[in-house]
Amino acid sequence: MASLTIRKLDETVKTYLRLRSAGNGRSLEEEVRVILGDLIQGRPESSAARAPSVAAPDAQSRAPRRAHDEARVTLIIGGGVAAYKALDLIRRLKERSIHVRCVLTRAAQQFVTPLSASALSNERAYTDLFDPSSEFDAGHIRLGRDCDLIVVAPATADLMAKMAQGHADDLASAILLAANRPILLAPAMNPLMWNNAATRRNTAQLARDGVAMIGPNAGEMAEAHEAGVGRMAEPLEIAAAVEKLLRPPPPRPLAGKHVLITAGPTHEPIDPVRYIANRSSGKQGFAIATAAQAAGADVTLISGPVDLDDPAGVRVRHVESAREMLAQVEASLPVDIAIFAAAVADWRVAQAGEQKLKKTSAGMPPLQLVENPDILATISKLREKRPPLVIGFAAETEHLIANAKAKLARKGCDWIVANDVSPATGVMGGDRNTVHLLIRDGGAISVDSWPVMTKEQVATELVGRIAETLSVKTPEKTS
Repeated sequence: MASLTIRKLDETVKTYLRLRSAGNGRSLEEEVRVILGDLIQGRPESSAARAPSVAAPDAQSRAPRRAHDEARVTLIIGGGVAAYKALDLIRRLKERSIHVRCVLTRAAQQFVTPLSASALSNERAYTDLFDPSSEFDAGHIRLGRDCDLIVVAPATADLMAKMAQGHADDLASAILLAANRPILLAPAMNPLMWNNAATRRNTAQLARDGVAMIGPNAGEMAEAHEAGVGRMAEPLEIAAAVEKLLRPPPPRPLAGKHVLITAGPTHEPIDPVRYIANRSSGKQGFAIATAAQAAGADVTLISGPVDLDDPAGVRVRHVESAREMLAQVEASLPVDIAIFAAAVADWRVAQAGEQKLKKTSAGMPPLQLVENPDILATISKLREKRPPLVIGFAAETEHLIANAKAKLARKGCDWIVANDVSPATGVMGGDRNTVHLLIRDGGAISVDSWPVMTKEQVATELVGRIAETLSVKTPEKTS
């Protein structure tokens, strides 16, 4: 089909077409063809295809997203032997669910073709600043803004000089000058060109302008007997840098902190086959360990018997009884934060049978119970090695807040996470929880009641609250 050329459109129509084509991941030419096809066939315009608005977008607003919210990159391919690597880069970016739209300079087309870039990106490749099919709506402006990141690979000495000096005499340089998105350069040139004083000045200016760079690397050049710094970074390196810019890692507010967590029930033996236990699944404690590790903490999880996989990146100690759990807790000190989410059995049999207890004509064998060590109170009242923040859990079936306040005062911890574990709530062994956070503040106790959440959400919220508290207590040092 012949190319479409459309002129003399008013600004409202231009804006509508830009937003609609970007939202559907098509070029303007393709979008116009779809609209015309719908009109000819009498098909109604689907809601999914409608542009969100015909108002002109704010210059600093995010680019419209495709339906599945994938990131968008405008890839400018400069002229040079390394241009062939840009084709592999397209594939590497698409493997990471990054949508790629390519622009080739005149020199780049001496090494790779627009057809190959288009075939790999599944998008039209752009080459001409004065292309009538795209410049009716200032295509160079759109290409610099309908994306989340602009990547220049290879970034030649000429392209970098144009950027540093603000030239805009071709499509690539015009896009870069008109862009309001982050820019990543992957320089590639002869070592003498890279070390030339003019290139060094341009590189320094681009760095001051906030342009990011990856490479160049050292190695053999395309020219015979040439080696040094100037090779373009490999496509995998560039793709990793792109992903880091587009999808930065989440903040790690607990980096450098050691967090100790207990989870699950304890089993107190009656004889070799019977034990005293409770219905705790360990899910809440394991979720807290996962959230703390994701926040950057060094996490030690001491777990009673549970049917859960150990969280990745977490140091796990498996125990059976309350006494074993206390021993492991004490061995793990000192720590910065201790969270006691385990449902530790309050009592154990004074003398567990060495053999299975048998029924007798005398009736039930006597079981004398003794109190287990109170792990939360023991750690809360330490004179040495007491963690700066000690958090306990209060699992109650009645008078939830009153009992939790009494426990907070009696145990000597700093916070209590209280939850109702009555059978009707399904909390014990379930996946959801409703908690109340009680915090001691001097002589007063504040109560913060949270809505019903998954146990993972409770964990994330609790870890976030811990991070906020620590940042207030330990402000950054100033020189």
